[in-house]
Amino acid sequence: MNVTGKKIILGSKSPRRQQLLKEMGLSFTVDSINTDETYPSDLTNTQIPVYLAIKKAKPFVTKLERDEILITADTIVCIEDEVLGKPKDKNEAAEILLKLSGKEHQVITGVCLQSTEKQVSFYAITKVYFKELNLDEINYYINHYQPYDKAGAYGIQEWIGFIGIHRIDGSFYNVMGLPVQKLYEELSRF
Repeated sequence: MNVTGKKIILGSKSPRRQQLLKEMGLSFTVDSINTDETYPSDLTNTQIPVYLAIKKAKPFVTKLERDEILITADTIVCIEDEVLGKPKDKNEAAEILLKLSGKEHQVITGVCLQSTEKQVSFYAITKVYFKELNLDEINYYINHYQPYDKAGAYGIQEWIGFIGIHRIDGSFYNVMGLPVQKLYEELSRF
């Protein structure tokens, strides 16, 4: 399906974002450029992923053709005012999952749509509620899945999401890395 009449480029290596666009029925190509993911320290939690999504789009601006739309995105996990990134190792993954255990946190995804004529950015917030996780559950997840490429050290669509998340408020797909319903609306208006 082509809701825009333009070619869509996904500026992301994320297999989850690629899967979600495919499942939306969109035809797209993938092209990504490694971008430094640092951001100014004075940004609010909702500004951070939007800033990073726009930053990821910048290297593509001069390469875009008139009939193309670029989609870039970034997802962060926040508990209270702390932004939790991707864990570097097993110990850091366990620390992050222990912080999330028994608590509510926010998953915020910023998205940037870029063409030669304009740029639109937006974000979506989903509140996620974990049950109390025990160390055996945390270690099982870390040892059998890949928490290292995920903000917050977990994938909602994986085992830990099945057994550990008892409620969400907002988009499930946003927690996977792309608020697809909101993206569809924005692409339709673009």
